[in-house]
Amino acid sequence: MDLQRKSERKTDIPTASLPDIIFMLIFFFMVSSVLKKSEGLPVTLPAATQIKKLESRVHVSHIWISKTGRISIDGKIVNPKSIRNIMYKKRAADPQLTVSIRADQETSMDVINTVHQELRKADALKVNYSTRKAT
Repeated sequence: MDLQRKSERKTDIPTASLPDIIFMLIFFFMVSSVLKKSEGLPVTLPAATQIKKLESRVHVSHIWISKTGRISIDGKIVNPKSIRNIMYKKRAADPQLTVSIRADQETSMDVINTVHQELRKADALKVNYSTRKAT
């Protein structure tokens, strides 16, 4: 009795449509992702002649102050009295925290002084004032 072997089945995975699937996924993630341009309030920074950039953005928390006196911490509008609690929690979580104040050039010094006093009470003493380069 002659027994014939069965032909081997090929188990290749078809990869002809793989580039199409990859490009569809890339297109989906490009369309569905959101990029933050800026967080905070609309601010016109004051001009300065000598500017030094912050070395790292990792340990930085931004406080935005508009010319109307509105205050925003990392994109959220806050009351001046709550700055102390917010910054104390951030300082406790990150001891190397630097606070970057981005105040409008027309902001009254009373508002900036209030923010600065609240930062002192929160023991956030590393403060940076953001400016733009004077032309």
